[in-house]
Amino acid sequence: MTGTADSWFQDIREPSSPASTASSFDEEEVNCRIKPYWPKYNNLLRLRGFRLDTVRDVKEHYRKCNMQFPAGVRRTFSGVDDDALCPDPGLHDNLFRGERVFDGTKIIVKAVSLRSREFDIISFLSSPSIRSQPMNHCIPVLDLVQVHEDSTALIVMEEWSSQLIPDDGPCSLRLFLEAIRQCIEHAVFMHRHNIAHLDISLHNLVTDYKGHYAYIDFELSQRFEETNPQIRERYRGTEVPPECEKRNCIDPYKIDVWALAILILRACKLTGYCVPELVELVKPMLHENPDNRPSMMLVLRAFDLAVSRISPQRLAWRSHLTRHDS
Repeated sequence: MTGTADSWFQDIREPSSPASTASSFDEEEVNCRIKPYWPKYNNLLRLRGFRLDTVRDVKEHYRKCNMQFPAGVRRTFSGVDDDALCPDPGLHDNLFRGERVFDGTKIIVKAVSLRSREFDIISFLSSPSIRSQPMNHCIPVLDLVQVHEDSTALIVMEEWSSQLIPDDGPCSLRLFLEAIRQCIEHAVFMHRHNIAHLDISLHNLVTDYKGHYAYIDFELSQRFEETNPQIRERYRGTEVPPECEKRNCIDPYKIDVWALAILILRACKLTGYCVPELVELVKPMLHENPDNRPSMMLVLRAFDLAVSRISPQRLAWRSHLTRHDS
């Protein structure tokens, strides 16, 4: 990609919908998205202090979000008790909303295979010694429930929002750059621990509206033992770098570098922050040859240097855009 900053933003193609993106691990049963029978786990989760959403809860969620309860679901639950369990039709089958009973914290429960890469990675990133490290920006995991007879794990996490800017007004350039820095820093952290996310995108970025941002959806992610790992199977994530169409052996970390560059450009475009310094930052990240892309650590250093040269007046500037729907 070459040209002016404006042309860079114009050249970004709209991403594929995650729902239609084929997983590179579809052939591996334990890493496929599963469809659990949620009523079976309701009492187990209650014993651990969590409550799954009912018909009443889902209706209330749609009311608060100013969305109409889908007609098909409305017909399905016509005459059904409002206290009956109800999955949100807007979520995948392996996800279920709920709340922590003692304080009402909204949660998402994700069902995965006990032997999946996702469960292994989430367990590692949520372990006490790793969770406490400041560069780890994972969404808080409240519980990991292992159901061995089903070879299933239930990942209970706080529910954060994919709408990265709240409705009540725009954020400053300073806050926007702090969010971008968290995205870079967490990628550095994962790579240091031999983890490639492999699906970095705005679709997989959430916030708690308290200045914290996190990647979600580790379904494609891999954790490696070797020093210089290569992906040899077909790769299909949301943002696909050019080498994935041409090579059999692909550096997974350089896939993340490419995808993060696209995330940064999309975030700039959608929030109204067309920052020339960020355009210069992403140019080497989008090099056609992955061997010529910088490491995540070099990206972080370049970002910090670029931001240090932005005046306080510019950092205080606020975009005219008030919303960012991923």
